[in-house]
Amino acid sequence: MNKPISLALVVGGIILIVYGVAASDSIGSGFSRLFTGSPTDKTMWLLIGGAIATVVGGSGLLRGSREP
Repeated sequence: MNKPISLALVVGGIILIVYGVAASDSIGSGFSRLFTGSPTDKTMWLLIGGAIATVVGGSGLLRGSREP
């Protein structure tokens, strides 16, 4: 994987996590937690997607280049 793509995944993942945390503090997520005991689906997808993108991008950055 190219380093710029990996870096973009890390940055995008961090942005998704920040939006997910902000969404978990929203009024809609509060009502969802009140009635169902869990945050909204949007919040969960933002957090899960951000975590996956960050891990994939981070592994791409840490892995050495295999080009001769």
